[in-house]
Amino acid sequence: MPVRTATATWNGPFQGGTGQMTAGSGSFNLSFSAGTRFGEDPGTNPEELIGAAHAGCFSMALAFALGQAGYQPNRIETTARVRIEQVEGGFRITRIELDTQGDVPGIDEQTFRQVAEQAKNGCPVSQALRGVDEVVLSARLAG
Repeated sequence: MPVRTATATWNGPFQGGTGQMTAGSGSFNLSFSAGTRFGEDPGTNPEELIGAAHAGCFSMALAFALGQAGYQPNRIETTARVRIEQVEGGFRITRIELDTQGDVPGIDEQTFRQVAEQAKNGCPVSQALRGVDEVVLSARLAG
């Protein structure tokens, strides 16, 4: 299996400094700052990228799990909401909410939710983020 890489560089002090996050594949080179991370300044931040990775990994894991269960999804869309909070000693990601909707012919809502829960537990990014206090899943069929 290939090893994936990313690089981050920070320039200057925390307040007023800026950073760059770059994918080893060259697919992105993104700027970030204290304002984009802890405020409402436009731009990205590490938590947003964790959310994108988690949503992408989970969607693929759900498609795989549905296939294993005999269903072929037309579409799966997942939004991840990553919450970072100030705690004693610094900041911590305390909760990730995965909100997924699937267009899956022939499946009922209960079975879809059961397969989605299995996918959440088996998703490699979910497993990597087990240190997060809570990962919450909301799963529903489209239509």
